[in-house]
Amino acid sequence: MTIRLHSICYASLAMLMLPAAANAQATGAAPQAAAEGVDATDIIVTATRQNTTLSRVAAAVTAVTAADLGPGGVSNIGDLQVVVPNVSIGDQFGVNRTFIRGVGLNNFDVGGEGAVAFLQNGAILPRPAQQLSGFFDLEQIEVLRGPQSILYGRGATAGAINLVTAKPKEELGGFVRATYGNYDAKILEGAIGGSVTGDDKLLVRVAGKYEKRDGYGKNLFTGADVDDRDAYALRGTIIGQLSDSVKATLVLDHFHEDDNNYAFHYFGPSVVPDNALPHTLIGGQTILGYYNALGKKPNLRNIYSDQEAINRRKGYGATGTLDFNLGDDATVKTITAYRSFDRFQRDDLDSSQVNLAGQNNYVEKSRSISQEITLNYERDDFSLLAGAMYLHEKLSGQVLVPTTNLGVLFGLPANTFDSGAYEQNGVVKIDAVGVYLQAAYEISPTVKITAGARYNYEHRKGDGYFRFDAIGLNIPTDESKGWSSITPKALIEFRPTNTTMLYASVTKGFKSGVINVGSADPAINPETVWSYEAGFKQRLADNRILFSGAVFYYDYKDLQVSFVNANSIVQTINAATARNFGGELELEGKVGGGLTINANASYLNAKFKKFCNAYYGAAFPARPGISYPVCPSDPGLVDLSGKRLPNAPRFSFGGGFNWDVPIGEGKISINGDAKWQGKVYFSEFNNRDAEQKSYLMANAGITYHAADDRWSLGAWVKNIGDKFVIANNIIAAATYAYPRVGSVMPPRTYGATLGFNF
Repeated sequence: MTIRLHSICYASLAMLMLPAAANAQATGAAPQAAAEGVDATDIIVTATRQNTTLSRVAAAVTAVTAADLGPGGVSNIGDLQVVVPNVSIGDQFGVNRTFIRGVGLNNFDVGGEGAVAFLQNGAILPRPAQQLSGFFDLEQIEVLRGPQSILYGRGATAGAINLVTAKPKEELGGFVRATYGNYDAKILEGAIGGSVTGDDKLLVRVAGKYEKRDGYGKNLFTGADVDDRDAYALRGTIIGQLSDSVKATLVLDHFHEDDNNYAFHYFGPSVVPDNALPHTLIGGQTILGYYNALGKKPNLRNIYSDQEAINRRKGYGATGTLDFNLGDDATVKTITAYRSFDRFQRDDLDSSQVNLAGQNNYVEKSRSISQEITLNYERDDFSLLAGAMYLHEKLSGQVLVPTTNLGVLFGLPANTFDSGAYEQNGVVKIDAVGVYLQAAYEISPTVKITAGARYNYEHRKGDGYFRFDAIGLNIPTDESKGWSSITPKALIEFRPTNTTMLYASVTKGFKSGVINVGSADPAINPETVWSYEAGFKQRLADNRILFSGAVFYYDYKDLQVSFVNANSIVQTINAATARNFGGELELEGKVGGGLTINANASYLNAKFKKFCNAYYGAAFPARPGISYPVCPSDPGLVDLSGKRLPNAPRFSFGGGFNWDVPIGEGKISINGDAKWQGKVYFSEFNNRDAEQKSYLMANAGITYHAADDRWSLGAWVKNIGDKFVIANNIIAAATYAYPRVGSVMPPRTYGATLGFNF
């Protein structure tokens, strides 16, 4: 394989900057933090259900600690891809699309779910749109790469991400942090907590965050901002030591956002020229036409639309945890959670300043309750992990597109179908059960074996209807189906010294079948994966540095993929088989003299083994440079075998540093990080009209910390080079002649943060 010269140069530059982020501390460290560099070997990973130190977890795990979180650092889920190898993150109109090792959310229908389990304090957050909030007052973020079949079962074929919120301590304390930045960004965040009873019997912590900024772009037709933000979040935590052996924790949270965020951006045409798109029949013009008329280069952070990018969402939740200490050998933990989430999204499907059936109204309401219980038992050389979980979710949804002016596409008066609509509407009820058992035994002082399995069962029942009045379609979508799977795991660990660990594992992953809300599709079958992984972890320099690596091979079956078919209807299918293989290297540690560094490198080869699909450009055979072999089983489809999976960069490199320089009783912290990512495709067709070329993105900051970190003042900048990077790109419906639309990453942002700790 070859790499273009400029890509090699970018990669070299990133490596010189100590590429962007391994197991997690210094990269993008928030300027207000002390950022002294937590010893990587001391970080406790809770997502393993066994509270194991990072250096002893026999898996590819990244733990992003509090020093990295906040303005200038990891402030939202998208920033995780800067600090975690083999992770690619974007959003699709307000829906989290996280990919780990080339697998993630390829279903953008109502009710679609990803392949990465997303949790807060170990309790699942079921809706991908719900996962875009909650990044404040966190203790750490844990990212487990690879199928988590034993622990999370149903939706963790790619991995799991766990947000661990900050807990109150016995001593009264807290912080206040204020940030001001470009785009008139204002962020106020704070927390206070401590003991109510003067000891550890009753601890309380209250935290909140308010964020408001102007848009990264404008709707040039209406003058309104797009991709702005106006949101707040609150969280309360209560910990009660009920007895010497029982501890109870209750976390309550609320989130609210009302703005024009997650705008629907137009990137240009695909198979039909811009000046021949259907909206031109009624005087429509895209943002490309708008700028061309002015003789200017288009700024695609802006839109040119008769519809505002409305984004309204709110949610609240309660998570209760009981920890039972049954003596020296055993502990029991129960986690009970309730989540409520509502959102309304509006975007413009025809990407112009006229309404050609362009107003897309998206409603999603989720109510879920989950219960999990785990047992840990350990004596001498034997340990046991057992657990059971239950999830119930009621998901209501609607996609409503009034078919205004659609008549022109049928050669009829424009208002012929104005009283009609394209609509998906319904309710899906989800019930999932999982039971698992895992045992480990040290057969010698240096060798440990682990084996286990999980039983998964999921049942979905959908009630609703689908209508498309323009083609006379109005059908019920009532359907019910259940799926079950047993997912085994085997692991062997070898520790020749107390600073070296080698491991190898075989795991099966299971992602449940899907019934989409108001969809005409039949139930989609589950996707499964067999994962084979081997890795190492090596502690160096008196445990100040952790060097780790992994290689993996995945064999996927029935990958779930969504697309817009030739009838302009969202369709989800099982995309036959795929195989992914690759490797990762990570280095993190304290060099000395106040300097902490981290670096990583990833290689990923992710391709479809067998997959046939209908090509959106089939009606335009004159399109130059595009040809596909015919599908052996159906000459009406094209064979995509050998094509790369979406959102799967072949190479990525990253790294960062934090340098603390003493100044009197205080210090100055200087930090920087960079990430280079290779080209990714956003569709299974691997066309240039749905790709993001390789790019290098860098961040930097400098902060003064007073003595004992009583207060701090820092300045930071993210995306120093102001790179325009597409986060996601889809080819839209045939009704609109397949325009390219999607979302973009933030531009250059900078600001100053003043913090006080007490």
